[in-house]
Formats: sequence, C-alpha cells, structure tokens
Amino acid sequence: MSFINDNFMIGNATGLRLYQNVAKNLPIIDYHCHLDAKEIFENKNAENMTQLWLGGDHYKWRAMRANGIDEKYITGNASPEEKFAAWAETVEASFGNPLYHWTHLELSHYFFCDEQLGSHNWRDIMEHCNRLLQRPDFAPRELINRSNVEVICTTDSPLDTLHYHQLLRDDETFLVKVLPTFRPDDVFAESPAQFATFVERLSALTGVNIHSFSDFSTALGMRIDYFHEMGCRISDHGPVEIHYQAADEQSVEAIFARKCKGEGINHLDNAVLDSAIFIMLAKHYKQHNWAMQIHFGAIRNNNTRMYQTLGLNTGFDSITDQSHLASSLNGLLDAMSQNGGLPKTILYNLNASYNDIVASTIANFQSAELGVKSPMQFGSGWWFNDTRRGMENQLNSLADQGLLMNFVGMLTDSRSLVSYTRHDYFRRILCNLIGGWVEKGEVPDNNKILTKMISNICHDNAHNYFKF
Repeated sequence: MSFINDNFMIGNATGLRLYQNVAKNLPIIDYHCHLDAKEIFENKNAENMTQLWLGGDHYKWRAMRANGIDEKYITGNASPEEKFAAWAETVEASFGNPLYHWTHLELSHYFFCDEQLGSHNWRDIMEHCNRLLQRPDFAPRELINRSNVEVICTTDSPLDTLHYHQLLRDDETFLVKVLPTFRPDDVFAESPAQFATFVERLSALTGVNIHSFSDFSTALGMRIDYFHEMGCRISDHGPVEIHYQAADEQSVEAIFARKCKGEGINHLDNAVLDSAIFIMLAKHYKQHNWAMQIHFGAIRNNNTRMYQTLGLNTGFDSITDQSHLASSLNGLLDAMSQNGGLPKTILYNLNASYNDIVASTIANFQSAELGVKSPMQFGSGWWFNDTRRGMENQLNSLADQGLLMNFVGMLTDSRSLVSYTRHDYFRRILCNLIGGWVEKGEVPDNNKILTKMISNICHDNAHNYFKF
C-alpha cells in the first residue's frame, strides 16, 4: 500500500467512512489565497519542479535553512537541479512536519508518484515531474480544474486595476470564478511616509481631494464599490496586533491630518487611527454584505540582515503575543456594532494560546441579522497552525465555544497552484476528529447529521456564507 491512501491521517472506521463517502470529492471554495490572477490568465506551464515547488515558498525555505542548506540553494543562484536536491535532502529530515505530508500528497495527487522523495531518488522524481509539467493538463488553469475548485479569491490592493480579473471574468473558456479580495494593508501602515503615499495615490485614482477622514472614507468607499462590481465579496486585513482605542471625531481628524503629512505619531495615536479606520471600513463592508477577514498575530521580517538582502515574505516571520487582547477585540467588534457596521467577520488567530479568547469573543456578537448562520466565524488554523495539532486545536476550541456545524472551513492561504491538497489534508483531520468522537461514544453515529456536518464544513457553509 502506498504512503498516501484513504487511511492516511485517519485512524478510525467512522472517520474513514465520512472521508470516503462525503468529504473526499467535494468541490473546493478557495476563499483566501495568494495566487496571481495574471498567472492564471496567461496560463503558462511552470518550467520545472523547482520553479513550481520552491519559488516563493517560505515554508520550505525555513525548513531548508534549519537543515543547514546554504542560501545559495534556497534563494540564490544555484541551478534548479541543485535546489531540488537540497529540498529532497530536507524532506528526509522533516518527519513530524506537515511539509512531509504536503510534499507527498502533491506528488501523489498531481504527479501520480507514490515514491517517498529523498536524496536517493530526487533526480528520477524531478525528471518524472518535469516531463509531466510540459503537458497541457499541467498548465495553471488545468491544475485548478483538476483540483475541483469552484471559486478562487486572490489578495489585492485597493489601488489595483483588477485588469486580469476582468479578463478572466470575460473568458468563457474558464469556468472557475477568480474574484478579488480587498486587502488595504497600506491604510494600517505604521510608517507615516507609506500611509501618506497611499493616500496620495488613492486621491489620484478616485479623483477625491482627500483633506479629511471623511474624504478618506469616501475615496475608499469608491474603491470598495469598484471591487464589488468586479465580484469581490471579501476583505482581508493583517494587523500584527489588535489594539482598540476609542476617540472622538476631532481627535481622529487631527491624527489623520498629521499622518497624511508624513509626520510621526506615537503608538497610542496609531491605535486611535487604526481603530477608526477599521470601524469605518467595516461599515462599508456591511453595506455590501461582504465578509471581513482579520488575520492577526504574525510578527514579520525579524531577521534584519536577511530582510535587507531578500525582502518580504522570505521566511523570517513568527508568532507574536500581545497584552489585553480580549478587551481590545471585544471593544473593536462592539464599536463596529454600535456604529451599525459589524459585517460578517472571520477572525484568524495565529497564537493558539488565544484560541478560546477569540472563540468566546465571537460568541458575543452572533446574530440572525445578517441572514447566515454564525456570521461571526473563528477562522481555520493558518500559517503556523495549518498542522494537524493546530487544526485540531482550532476545531476543538470552536466546538467548545460555538457551533462547529456552521464553520466555513479550510482556506488555502498559498501562492502555489498545487497546494489544494491542503484541503484534502484538512478534510482527513476533520473526519478523523469527528469519527473519533463517534467511536468514543461522545456523539451518536447519526449518518444524516454527520454527513450534513462534513458537507457543511468542507463546502456548503462557505457557499452559503460568502454568496459568490
């Protein structure tokens, strides 16, 4: 029996039944990823496995550095063969790391290869995969179709023209919806210069003379309108921490004016302005019936020397902590609610020690008002938590504090066209967890309810929640 089979990650008969009969073949709604719409539109095959697997994959880069691989073979000018060999050597050392599982899920699912990659066979596997990559069914769109994907939501700046989204929307030969996601990172930039530059560009793009916070809201509202016309139904935000700080309108205007001029402002003033921006954006989102995603808890670019050499997203980020999360998170959501602008919201927590804080906070703001079940969602385990342990922790906290039946499920959160096996990984872990509850006598073996639960979490809830 090959390493990757239906029993993989599933240790009980009920879980295996749920996986085989329900979860395995459900379509994927990829409501959060970092694929490039241009790459999907142009539909060019990857040149080789090194480009496909190692290009931009900071998960693998971190593992290779931990394995003593020189940077030349990670992000440097080594040949594709040398880099692939270095990765294969690292795979041998990665037992216990999800990278070992993901690697072999991808080899099995996309490349029909059931061998275990290592230093002894890397060349044969690379040559096998490289030959397949030249075939038409390994172009980006076909990889997406083979992954059984219905919807893809990319990650896009408010200033983006969305040109390639429009081309994809008008292309009747590709039926998968590729939709933008509104990701306004620059509006929360701590750097006054970065913030001022964004405001200037926003003003030029929208034709709004931005002299006040109200003008700023108007201009952002215009971009949100445009994104909505292009099919966007989700926003996303990536603050390091959640710091809610209430302030009156006059104080917000004064801080906004100073930051627009590029003047430095202190931590408290930044918290005031960020809070006001969040509340303002949330109201726009609610008016459009969007879902607002907030991914928090990552401290980035911690290795200054490597950041200066390689730049962003190169594998030098980690989990952070913060004080007073519970009061800040409750305060922010409450302020949005009082302002009449709390939209459907998904909170993703990177620090698992806060799981129950986040899950119990969400329960404070559930309502039937938005026409969906559990409009407030505790998002899937992400980044450092898309491991078996991380996913199970998130699922258990959600089940403890809310209703797992209503969970919108897994996200891809990847730049790779062959990472859709992460959904399969999640589905196996989910079925094993729920199957274990059945076999321990903690929930009844009611096939109708169990089938509904698995279908809901793996597909149906996302379909009903986002309304693409």
